[in-house]
Amino acid sequence: MTGLVKQYICVTLSYWAFTLTDGALRMLVLLFFHGLGYSPLEIASLFLLYEFFGMVTNLYGGWLATRIGLTRTLQIGLGVQIVSLIMLLKDPSALTVAYVMLAQALSGIAKDLSKMSAKSSIKALVPDRAQSKLYGWIALLTGSKNALKGCGFFIGGALLAWVGFHTTVVILVTLLIMVLAAGLFVLETNSGKVSYKLKIRDSLVKTDRVNRLSAARMFLFCARDIWFVVALPVYLQSQLAWSYVEVGTLMAAWVIGYGAMQTVAPRITSLNDALANGTALSTWASLLFLAPGLMAAGLFADLDPAAVIIVGLIFFGLLFAVNSSLHSYLIVAYAEHDSVSLDVGFYYMANAGGRLLGTVLSGLIFQQYGLASCLLMSALLIAASGLIARSLPAPNN
Repeated sequence: MTGLVKQYICVTLSYWAFTLTDGALRMLVLLFFHGLGYSPLEIASLFLLYEFFGMVTNLYGGWLATRIGLTRTLQIGLGVQIVSLIMLLKDPSALTVAYVMLAQALSGIAKDLSKMSAKSSIKALVPDRAQSKLYGWIALLTGSKNALKGCGFFIGGALLAWVGFHTTVVILVTLLIMVLAAGLFVLETNSGKVSYKLKIRDSLVKTDRVNRLSAARMFLFCARDIWFVVALPVYLQSQLAWSYVEVGTLMAAWVIGYGAMQTVAPRITSLNDALANGTALSTWASLLFLAPGLMAAGLFADLDPAAVIIVGLIFFGLLFAVNSSLHSYLIVAYAEHDSVSLDVGFYYMANAGGRLLGTVLSGLIFQQYGLASCLLMSALLIAASGLIARSLPAPNN
């Protein structure tokens, strides 16, 4: 096994472990507080600081990585997640909204430190001439991450039903401590450091292609989360009377399938370096636009809601996976080697901003107008993403 492959595997395994716990924590908090009688908007508010501090972390985490290295920022992310989980080991009756928001803020910092570090590390491992390998490795990391996040959704819902809130948190903490300890002995520590000192303001100065791709990403992920993260699971519980395990299983199956689709996206798109551009993003966004639009039409027409949701989720997941993989590849391809963590961090700040806006709107629109309205807004946001990305160049242009 070569040194590059060994490092790629170690980074990926660390990111996998984090993602598994993050998915479980998301489902655990969402279902537990809905069970306590919290409204959709109140549940959405639990994740506001999670997404907000994710934005801040992505903006300045890249600068930190240039100082201490990507491996260290990845390990800090794991450590912060452990702290956020330990905070939830209080008596569940004492977990106020403000306290959980604070714990989620730490989790948001942890998640985006880990994501930025893992994806930036791959850019450092792959030479510029190997763009096809870069696309494949990014797609594999992103897809496998989302598959593990789906497993986390299932684990969170299932363990909440089987062993309760407190024991589930203890299990997640134990897993992360083991992974963090192993990584301290295996991972190299200098990846991502630069020989000169970058200023914090460099985090905000980007090329036009990075700015436009980041804006397109923000709209794309707002379009997903505006109906998926709060509205959908609450709808399944409150309107269709699904159990914790049923909701967690559906959400898990969707994210696992979505992640699996991301891993094979390079084969589906069949794009060479010259064709991986804004035209491709716009084309795939146009196809994705149809999924939430047709789902909304089905709900407005009073078709079987469970069938509409399940079939719609399949098509939305397949198309969203390709869109997301192309986006993830292009930002790493566009990033400059000397500032890869800054460019990737800025891009994922926009990603977190989209999730933040989508989370708020998901609770607000669902509470006021219902799931179908969330889906219509999702379609409009996807259209905006495709238009913004349409004229982006290929990486080598």
